[in-house]
Amino acid sequence: MDKFLTKKNFSIIARARSFKHAFRGIGIMLRTQHNAWVHMVAAIVAIVLGFKFDISHAEWSVLVLAMGFVLASEAFNTAMEIDIDLTSPEYHPYAKATKDVAAGAVLISVVVASVIGLIIFLPKIILN
Repeated sequence: MDKFLTKKNFSIIARARSFKHAFRGIGIMLRTQHNAWVHMVAAIVAIVLGFKFDISHAEWSVLVLAMGFVLASEAFNTAMEIDIDLTSPEYHPYAKATKDVAAGAVLISVVVASVIGLIIFLPKIILN
């Protein structure tokens, strides 16, 4: 615990390493979570539709936030699943509940992002 309480000097190399670890984490999520691929495909479809319908800067901003919200939720869910599998390898109702709540958080983010996508794209699809 002392290593977390000790002040360290700023290091560009250490910052670069932290990016390497972050990208490794994203890779773990994409390799182990099938739903992450579904979210990525949905994000790509939204990006293609955004270009097709020439959406406004404000719409792009909301769309990017929604996509980030879903992917970050999936990453947190993945991290929690990995940690729970490590700390509670045997079945425990609290471990199950924690995983279910984390999965529910992802579902909430997906529903919100879907509503945002419908608000942005449905009028454009109907009018074309």
